[in-house]
Amino acid sequence: MPERSEQLWLHEEVMLLCLRDTEGTIEFGAWWQQAAGAAILAELLLAGSVVIADDKKRLVSLVNDQRFFDPVLDECLRKVAEAGRRASARTWVSRFASLKKLRDRVALGLCDRGILRADEKSILLIFSQRIYPELNPIPEQDLVERLREAIFTDIEPIVARTAVLVSLADACGVLRLTFDKKQLKSRAPRIERLSNGDLIGAAAKDAVQAVQMAIMVAVMVPVMVSTAH
Repeated sequence: MPERSEQLWLHEEVMLLCLRDTEGTIEFGAWWQQAAGAAILAELLLAGSVVIADDKKRLVSLVNDQRFFDPVLDECLRKVAEAGRRASARTWVSRFASLKKLRDRVALGLCDRGILRADEKSILLIFSQRIYPELNPIPEQDLVERLREAIFTDIEPIVARTAVLVSLADACGVLRLTFDKKQLKSRAPRIERLSNGDLIGAAAKDAVQAVQMAIMVAVMVPVMVSTAH
C-alpha cells in the first residue's frame, strides 16, 4: 500500500473541512465534490500510481496499479487502469467527482473511524436526508492547525500533502469559511506559493503543480457556469 504521512486520505480531509460539524451537511458555498475529485487524483499522483503528461493535453497515464486498500481510491485507480484510452487530468477529476454516492461513501469511512456519526434528517416530514455530524472533533482540529501553520507562518519546506490540501481548501472555498478573510488576504502570496509547490521539496513539486492545475480547472469551471446563469 502506498505510504502516507497522515491518518486520513486527502478526500477525507476535504470532507471534514467542508462538513458543518453539528448539522452534518456540506457548508453552503463549498465545492466539495469537485475538490474531492481533485483530491483523489492528488493521492494517485503523490503515490506514484499515475503521472500527468507535461504538455497541452495533460493526459493521465497509469504507472503502478498497486492497491491502496481504500474502496474509493481503489475504484478510481481501477477506472484509470481499465480505461480504453487515456484522458486528461480535468476529465479524470470530473469522473472521480461523479462516483456514485461519493459523499456517503467517504463519510461512512469516517464513521467507521469514529470521527463522524451517520444519521437522518427529516425534510417537511416527507423526505429524509443522510447527515454526518461530527463525533470526534480532534482530527479536524489537527487538520485546521496544519493549515494554520502552513499559511500563517513562514516555515519551510512544507510537506507535499499539506501544500496540496491548502490548494484544495482554497479552491473549494473552505479556507474563507475556516479562517478570517482579512487575515487570509494578507497571506495571499504565501497561499499562492503553497499552491504552486514552491515551498516543498523538488521531488514532489511536479506532482503538486499538476494537481494544482487540475484543481483550478475542475473547481473553477462549475463556478463560472453557475454564475453565468
